[in-house]
Amino acid sequence: MAASSFVAPTRLLLGPGPSDVPERVLAAMARPTIGHLDPAFVELMEELKTLLRYAFRTENALTMPVSGPGTAGMETCVVNLVEPGDKVIVCVNGVFGGRLKEMAARCGGEVVVVEDPWGRAVDPAKLEAALRAHPDTKVVAFVHAETSTGALSDAETLVRIAHAHGCLTIVDAVTSLGGAPLHVDDWGIDAVYSGTQKCLSCAPGLAPISLGERAVEKVRGRRTPVQSWFMDLGLVMAYWGGEGKRTYHHTAPINALYGLHEALLILREEGLEAAWARHRRNHLALRAGLEALGLKFIVPESERIPQLNTVSVPEGVDEAKVRRRLLDEHGIEIGAGLGALAGKVWRIGLMGHSSRPEKVERCLTALAAVLSAEGVPVDAKAALDASRAVPAGF
Repeated sequence: MAASSFVAPTRLLLGPGPSDVPERVLAAMARPTIGHLDPAFVELMEELKTLLRYAFRTENALTMPVSGPGTAGMETCVVNLVEPGDKVIVCVNGVFGGRLKEMAARCGGEVVVVEDPWGRAVDPAKLEAALRAHPDTKVVAFVHAETSTGALSDAETLVRIAHAHGCLTIVDAVTSLGGAPLHVDDWGIDAVYSGTQKCLSCAPGLAPISLGERAVEKVRGRRTPVQSWFMDLGLVMAYWGGEGKRTYHHTAPINALYGLHEALLILREEGLEAAWARHRRNHLALRAGLEALGLKFIVPESERIPQLNTVSVPEGVDEAKVRRRLLDEHGIEIGAGLGALAGKVWRIGLMGHSSRPEKVERCLTALAAVLSAEGVPVDAKAALDASRAVPAGF
């Protein structure tokens, strides 16, 4: 068949990522491509670093976007901070904690797993016990906001415990950056990574990272070469780190970085605290509506990520069929369960530009229509009334 230009359908993205991308960001990405060593692009790089420091709440000099998705940020932090033989404690309470474990093991790390049930936050007492049992641990890694379950862990407490035992920390903030409180400097996080496609509402393909001085010292003092040439921060720093001087490392994704710059400008214009409050308020409105439809959250209220709502599929309902009908009939994407939760839950994201009152109501209306068509007795009006009853200032 003859090939033709691809025309993407219009969707409302309410899954675990990507989120809706604002027109401003799409327009920025369509601007003319220039060279990755062009003086104008070097200026953009400096602005990106400053804007990312604002988003991460940090003054770390080594704050930059890695060329690749959030998993590339994860791998960058792990391969640079874990050497063969290093003991690493990885807290696992979902898919992405498991991915951290796999990466640390592939780096030759001696991995100790602190495990918590899927749908629960990491238990600080378990981390404390593991560190006492393994006093030679060098790195503690965990997921702040576990995308596979919707559980939010107490990063500040976990970092404090790790530091009390002399460990560096690696924190996954892929789903939390821009959507929930994250204070890299105040909490003392040594290395943190995220993704652009969630609460920053940029296109996928970039992974913001930030490393503090202790982590940078570890990179500079490594006994062995980093196993990945592309992700070796000792090399990448020469491209992103120099103020005005750059050593060629790779051809940066120019237009994607235009988009990230615009998305970070939008975040700064709104204000970080205002963005956190918006995500929280819309979560409460969605929660009220979902509960009015009879759906139950799997994560205790005190441990939920506001921007990722995970609910159990009602008994006898074909979860994949409901998702497909939402997509085909209403143009709405929500997420399925992963791993141990596959087939058991829906993951409804309210991230970045997707976190808007009108999108909450559209989701509730469509979900009620599909559930009703599938034979589940629901009251769409009650769901909307409950959602609208949540005060603007909650």
